[in-house]
Amino acid sequence: MASPHRYGRSPVLPWGLLAPVLVVFALLAWGPPAHAQSATVKLEWLSWSFFRFTSPNGKVILTNPFMAGNPDAKVSLAEITRADLILVPNGHRDEIGQAADVAKKTGAKIVSPSELGTWFTSKGVPEGQVIRRNPGSRLLWEGITIRIVGSVHGSGSGQAVDSDLSPIYGGVATGFIITFENGWTVYFPASSAATHDMAHWGAMYKPDAMIFMMHPTWEPKDIALAVKLVTTENPNLKTLMPHHHRVTPPAGATTIAEVRAALDAAGIKIPIVNQQLGQVYEFSK
Repeated sequence: MASPHRYGRSPVLPWGLLAPVLVVFALLAWGPPAHAQSATVKLEWLSWSFFRFTSPNGKVILTNPFMAGNPDAKVSLAEITRADLILVPNGHRDEIGQAADVAKKTGAKIVSPSELGTWFTSKGVPEGQVIRRNPGSRLLWEGITIRIVGSVHGSGSGQAVDSDLSPIYGGVATGFIITFENGWTVYFPASSAATHDMAHWGAMYKPDAMIFMMHPTWEPKDIALAVKLVTTENPNLKTLMPHHHRVTPPAGATTIAEVRAALDAAGIKIPIVNQQLGQVYEFSK
């Protein structure tokens, strides 16, 4: 019969010395994730398709910082003092906005289609601040996952600003699905029309919220179809919010009421948040 192993006595720390070590270790190992999981994502609509997200860990993400020439702009470039990431889905003027200026001012990184990234560097944004991503890719950044998906939309523009007449080719248009540190996931399709791909993304990524396209010319039935597709195998979708609309819509513009009617006709009962400029909305999983 094999002999049992014999072990020498290990030194034992007094509990009074050991307990603080364990507490510090626990705080370092588990403190930040627990905070991130319980904290909220803060969202502000700053007009048109310009949103500011503040993540549970305090990271600031902007979409389409369209300020100059925007009659509804809530903030100016001078008032943007903090940004960590800027999501620009295509090369249209109102989606690019002042992304280059914000990046140079704050040091934020820009996520954009590959070709548009080259245009940003030509405007003085350091190469190290440009993250090129096309549909099918992802970005793992600071505990946040951003999936880049396709968009049925254009990505070129005749000019960037009134004084810049050089054409822009922005590459393929994109949308973004963002999963924050607390697990809350939002789908920002940018300017995309409805596409059956949205059903696959809904099933795969199961977003909790969708910021849908509601340009003044948009067909309400197209909006309803896009939302319905995102509900495919996705029971999580509980929040809808429009973008690409004016604070005071012009005559004949698509309205929230028309979208609501189209959703009801499609059997979609998810509420629409008719967000107000500058108001902070908070979301958790």
